[in-house]
Amino acid sequence: MASAAEQLASNFNFGSLGKATELKNRIWFTLGALIIYRLGTYIPLPGIDPVILSDIFSSQQGGVIGMFDMFSGGALSRMTIFALNIMPYISASIIMQLMTAVSPQMEALKKEGEAGRKKINQYTRYGTVILAALQGYGIAVGLESMQSSLGSSAVIDPGWYFRATTVITLTGGTLFLMWLGEQITQRGVGNGISLIIFAGIVANLPIALAQTLEQGRTGALSTGLILFFLVMAVAVIAFIVFMERAQRRLLIQYPKRQHGNKMFGGESSHLPLKLNTAGVIPAIFASSLLLMPTTAAGFAQGGPDWLQTVTALLGPGQPLFLFIYVSMIVFFAFFYTAVVFNVQDTADNLKRHGGFIPGIRPGKNTANYLDFVLTRLTVIGAAYLAAVCILPEILRSQYAVPFYFGGTSLLIVVTVTMDTVSQIQSHLLAHQYEGLIKKSKLRGRRK
Repeated sequence: MASAAEQLASNFNFGSLGKATELKNRIWFTLGALIIYRLGTYIPLPGIDPVILSDIFSSQQGGVIGMFDMFSGGALSRMTIFALNIMPYISASIIMQLMTAVSPQMEALKKEGEAGRKKINQYTRYGTVILAALQGYGIAVGLESMQSSLGSSAVIDPGWYFRATTVITLTGGTLFLMWLGEQITQRGVGNGISLIIFAGIVANLPIALAQTLEQGRTGALSTGLILFFLVMAVAVIAFIVFMERAQRRLLIQYPKRQHGNKMFGGESSHLPLKLNTAGVIPAIFASSLLLMPTTAAGFAQGGPDWLQTVTALLGPGQPLFLFIYVSMIVFFAFFYTAVVFNVQDTADNLKRHGGFIPGIRPGKNTANYLDFVLTRLTVIGAAYLAAVCILPEILRSQYAVPFYFGGTSLLIVVTVTMDTVSQIQSHLLAHQYEGLIKKSKLRGRRK
């Protein structure tokens, strides 16, 4: 028999969406914020020659800079105020989460509740400023050294004034996107940071599709190969949806209790454990950390030989790049799962409420069993993430397909879409429950 929530979900229609005023306001706010973000990706940095910059980037689209440009929604290739995108904030968040797992002081701060969370968020913002300033300075120096095929510089007037304005502008753009993402999370629908990355990828999908079809028209790619990549993209999307919805349900039993002459309890429920508890976070974290050093190296065309060697080895599709990428994805899959799902706290909560897993003693044994099951699930989840992100990456490097058809971009688009739709359904459910409560109160007053 369907639950009450499932019955309400089956009655969703545009009429119920039109009546949910708060949800409509949240959706309009989210769309308005994303439009502001997209407009900012077309505001150029001062002191840049766009023609020469376009010529330089056209020769580097297949490298790491092309991947970074995908996450920035084309802002990097146009060298706009949002060229760094939200990546410094993501990198700072990674560092802070690692610190909470390593440092006892940060771990104690995390356990302080809301006050500790606010302090950690404040430290994350400070770290974002530092990282954005460092990356902004690296981009400024790299722009001064970049030259087109004709030997012209992309910077009109190189010097410390250009470097200072570039650092201030790029840092300010990143901080604005960080604030905008927080506003979307609080006042809109979905996770603001993920939606900003999602909007950048989706905005350039039509351009990537047009480039692929153009390669087919000119004969660079055969028609059969293009159809194969399109079918593969659909298959990868279906596989991602299947794996993201997959879960292991552990049976939880509650004992019977007698109060007076009545017997209570004895029910059974399920503890759902997702196959991929970490979601899209490992792919974003791995890409963010991998892009930090290679971006600066990619810009420095006239650097020392060892830097050029590192840049070549860390190019997309290269064995070292794939090895580090897979290692980071696996590491962050396990790390983020441990951060999100605390097996000891879950076991203590079950014991406190009288729940137990049949055949497993409450307390430490339950925590060990949950850790055993979750570890096995995370192994499969990490392998799935690595396969989705790496296999299309290898095919792309072999056949020069745009980054937007790669596994990481499809993974982000699909998971963010599923998460946003899930939150919209939650708001609609809450709205329908509120309507039922109001009706019951009116009926009670009439009686």
